[in-house]
Amino acid sequence: MRRPLVAGNWKMNGTRASVAELTESLRLQAFPAEVEVVVFPSSLHVMQVVDGLTNTSIGVGAQDCATDVGFGALTGEESVSQLADAGCEWVLVGHSERRLVLGDSDEMVSKKFMAALECGITPVLCVGETLEQREAGQTVDVVERQLAHVLADAGIEAFENAVVAYEPVWAIGSGLTATPQQAQEVHAAIRAQLAREDQRIADGIRLLYGGSVKAENAAELFGMADIDGGLIGGASLKANDFGAICRAAGN
Repeated sequence: MRRPLVAGNWKMNGTRASVAELTESLRLQAFPAEVEVVVFPSSLHVMQVVDGLTNTSIGVGAQDCATDVGFGALTGEESVSQLADAGCEWVLVGHSERRLVLGDSDEMVSKKFMAALECGITPVLCVGETLEQREAGQTVDVVERQLAHVLADAGIEAFENAVVAYEPVWAIGSGLTATPQQAQEVHAAIRAQLAREDQRIADGIRLLYGGSVKAENAAELFGMADIDGGLIGGASLKANDFGAICRAAGN
């Protein structure tokens, strides 16, 4: 039985004051014990959030990491060693905004994935297609290619300690959401691709859906056979909405 996971990606949002208010509000939420909850604040606020969520069950992660594991001359980057030292247990790699806006290649994403595992941080590998690719019928091909690059570099065994998040690019922050059936089709393809390498690992890995998930549509999405939770964007900035989504995952 896969434990549901709901992750909140706060993206480039927050001030020290608003982050303090949000973390305090999260402390007051009633999260289901059977659901694992993680938040991903900006790197500026990671340590504040780690401190603010002390003695809660909520995990904290980073939104990105460097391809290098340790320390060195790489201005503006944070290595996984630094993130671990700051209290991070998770890291997003390959988010569509990193791929499309900031130029992260499949090769770079794969290196970040492996760097995270080397330091004992759980990578959440993000994959997904653009609207143009979906309309061209390329969705599964695009997602399988993104996943295959990491599989080739890291090996299937690496996915015992990882999570995969499917996030159709056209649904992120747009108000559009893949139907539960559309999302399930891609999740099933991801699990099948992993199963061709190792059925046990494929059965155990948690696959998340990301793309305009709200309290109103969460239960139906999470009810699909291969969707094990969500990677939540805008709704994770409101504690009550995020709490409702987490409770939907518990149902």
